[in-house]
Amino acid sequence: MRILIVAATDWEIAPIVPAGCGSSDIPRMKSYVHAGHEIDALTTGVGMVATAAWCSRVLAERQYDLALNVGLCGSFDRALAPERVVHVVRDRIAELGAEDGDAFLTIQELNLLGRDEFPFVDGQLLNSHPPAIEPLHRLPAVAGITVNTVHGNERSIAAAADRFGPQVESMEGAAFMYACLIHGLAFAQVRAVSNFVERRNRGAWKIASAIDALAHAARSILDHA
Repeated sequence: MRILIVAATDWEIAPIVPAGCGSSDIPRMKSYVHAGHEIDALTTGVGMVATAAWCSRVLAERQYDLALNVGLCGSFDRALAPERVVHVVRDRIAELGAEDGDAFLTIQELNLLGRDEFPFVDGQLLNSHPPAIEPLHRLPAVAGITVNTVHGNERSIAAAADRFGPQVESMEGAAFMYACLIHGLAFAQVRAVSNFVERRNRGAWKIASAIDALAHAARSILDHA
């Protein structure tokens, strides 16, 4: 099986990618073999634009059987504490729309995109048929939002929670899902919670242990793919 792993940063993917693995002819990508699978590991850089651009380039040039997005996320759901690994099966581009006074209108409410216009389903990006990999299916399946500005204000947090009901947020997930959906590629977005979504409080973040948990989950998925 040929697998593409996508992460925003080197430190999110470092525990998964073997030291000294081969470089690729595509910038920001390394190649190696794991459990009999040919794996390309792509580090896109942070944010939706970088993720969409690099994923689109790679998927236009190469064929894969599976794509796996790994990274950290913040949790709106107090039941999903730091170090918990989740499978994001639905995602939204939360800021795509327009302000109308104190109200926010989504791109669908503006009638600039249909609610079920491909690749959206009811205004969301949906992984309707995730890969049949046992360790993946053991992870909690959650709803996410993807943002350019990470939430850290009580009013904006409450507004996002009320508007979309997300359980987690990231800065890349929807862009990855969008690229995979338009290429018809089997995929999964797997993230480890590093912090609760609240006013910025770095002292409460658990980045190192979240990355360890993420690496363990990713390796297990690859072992059973």
